Amino acid sequence: MPGSLKAISAVEIRQRLAATRMPEDPLAVDMAVITSSMPSSLTRDLATNLRPAGVLIPIIERPDALSVLLTERSADLRHHAGQVSFPGGGMESHDDDIIATALREAQEEVGIQPHEVDIVGFLNPTPTITGFAVTPVVGFVRQSFSLSVDPAEVQRAFEVPLDFLMDSRNEEHSVREFQGARIPVVTFHYEGHRIWGATAGMLITLRQLLSR
Repeated sequence: MPGSLKAISAVEIRQRLAATRMPEDPLAVDMAVITSSMPSSLTRDLATNLRPAGVLIPIIERPDALSVLLTERSADLRHHAGQVSFPGGGMESHDDDIIATALREAQEEVGIQPHEVDIVGFLNPTPTITGFAVTPVVGFVRQSFSLSVDPAEVQRAFEVPLDFLMDSRNEEHSVREFQGARIPVVTFHYEGHRIWGATAGMLITLRQLLSR
């Protein structure tokens, strides 16, 4: 089926992401990504008030298959409360670059140590309606890492087979009303988890990149 990606190996992922680079400017987003579906007032505001952020897309080589670690955010958080997301957050002044941001947040939220991550690629910065320019950093995480969830930020963490997320037949398409506009939404449902919004968008972008 068009848009679906056959089972892909860790070696192939490394090869296909080898040409990607960390963006020199983490705020260099392509506003066309959301301009066509968002109210013009919102896109104008986002274009001038974005804050840089980084997330880690943690891929784990399990004995039977590759999986992706995701988190369900705490219901008490200001942004994206209760939603499924990758470990990550806003860039701090002491972060050397967006890689440092993604690794620091992953360590704080789920206990992944920086030395347990092998960075293999990047996606372009993506704007979110909450005002962040998010750079996804793709990395392989050692199987031996110890999961340690910070309850202040993460309600739970779980793994999803990469093959499931790379198959467009597992997408559900709908429309959401937001500030008077009808916005298309893609959702993955996996074992009671609802993966949608910016996270689903990043997964689709990853699939497109790996399909080239």
